[in-house]
Amino acid sequence: MPVTRPFRVPAVALTAAAVLLSGCTTGDPEGGASSSAAGQGAEPTDGPSPVPEDLPEELLPYYEQELSWRDCGVPGFQCATLTAPLDYTEAGAADLQLTVSRKRATGPREERIGSLLVNPGGPGASAIDYLQGYAGVGFPEPVRAGYDMVALDARGTGRSEPVECWDGSAMDAFTQVDRTPDDEEEEEALVAALTEFGEGCGASSGRLLEHISTDESARDLDLLRAVLGDTHLHYYGVSYGTQLGAAYADLFPERVGRLVLDAAIDPRLDALERDRQQAAGFETALDSYLADCGAQRDCPVGDAAALTELFEALDEEPLPTGEDRRLTESLATTGVAQALYSPALWPQLSDALRAAGDGDGAPLLALADGYHDRDAAGSYGTIMFAFPAISCLDAPPALGDAAEVREALDSFEEASPTFGRDFAWATLMCATWPVEAKGEPGPVTAEGADDILVVGTTRDPATPYAWAEGLAEQLESATLLTFDGDGHGAYGADPCVDDAIGAYLLSGTVPEPGARC
Repeated sequence: MPVTRPFRVPAVALTAAAVLLSGCTTGDPEGGASSSAAGQGAEPTDGPSPVPEDLPEELLPYYEQELSWRDCGVPGFQCATLTAPLDYTEAGAADLQLTVSRKRATGPREERIGSLLVNPGGPGASAIDYLQGYAGVGFPEPVRAGYDMVALDARGTGRSEPVECWDGSAMDAFTQVDRTPDDEEEEEALVAALTEFGEGCGASSGRLLEHISTDESARDLDLLRAVLGDTHLHYYGVSYGTQLGAAYADLFPERVGRLVLDAAIDPRLDALERDRQQAAGFETALDSYLADCGAQRDCPVGDAAALTELFEALDEEPLPTGEDRRLTESLATTGVAQALYSPALWPQLSDALRAAGDGDGAPLLALADGYHDRDAAGSYGTIMFAFPAISCLDAPPALGDAAEVREALDSFEEASPTFGRDFAWATLMCATWPVEAKGEPGPVTAEGADDILVVGTTRDPATPYAWAEGLAEQLESATLLTFDGDGHGAYGADPCVDDAIGAYLLSGTVPEPGARC
């Protein structure tokens, strides 16, 4: 039950990313045990030094550290540990150990452009899973030939001292709580569940929850850039990864290299407006799915109203799934939302809705499990914990209590008749969170940065196209590339988009203003 729907690439793009790093051994299969700001793989030194000249003295030891690369147990990939200060304003008082992975450039070393850092969003999704399961093997070959492909699991996520909250059985119960309460008793049960969840995160994670903001993660990116020996940050971020990349550009415009911000987020939006617009984005994506489904001979659902009827029926009587968990309204809503992230999941959604119509909730439950990053053994990935922890730290809550949610329900249901109530009540996650927000929404300009490429998809569910327009408008040096299509994230979904992003990453060439694919 995240704050809203995660800003992340869908699970369909990460199916090969299940291998963990628990089998790491020492050694460097490609030679060289370490790298530093002055050493291995650095860019030509005709620009600024990787280490900023005006760096505060207390941060110098972090920027001058060397990474000791080791075999990750995944062929072709290495991993290392980056030390970062827990609090950049109190460097040296307490440190975090952040995990990095890379795959070296496949082309000649003399033609290497630099390191390309990738981030799949969330916030809270594992960048290392994304690198090893998709980007490091699935990005176009010329890009992988020109760049060392690099991922950093952000502080509090993945393998980088992740936020901890509850075990699998407690999470199973939590994900089944009714998120669209019909009366005061159900409202109180929802607020109690959210409050207990936040308290569990606070008890397990302690002071970490105060220091996993997007700005702090952006500072970690700059630290890694320097330690890798790159004078500028080259970066591909999708979804929440665009918020992280834009924050970096605003903090370090002089260090911006080639930044691709795909499925962009508009940082000016407050949490309330963001959540309402995201609900509308899922409704737009649902309409697109229904239009496609309606063209099929055996479409299991005729319109959005029929889907709402299914949800209401599940609210009264959950469906059996062949295990102890039953398919509740909340889990079914989550399963449908998961499938809207990518048209590749639409056939699976149709099969799941057909099964639900026949009294079998297992296929929709499987989609919900994919969304929750729940494995077959009942364990949950860190995104379920890191997502609210980062989101609630970055911005004040959208709504403060149940009374405010009731007042806002009409506007949410107007934005999304199917998902609006669910989105409205989910805003209470941050209202009950144990750590006060220290961020505020606001524009980013990155004044003086080199060209930045922003990409938006017209029927993106999780990051509506208007957000990409808004981000491109704010960033002083941004060019917007529009993909007229469906799904969350455009790179890898369309050859025209791939060519445009490739030209930018490999030669710095941005599309013409108004370019569309």
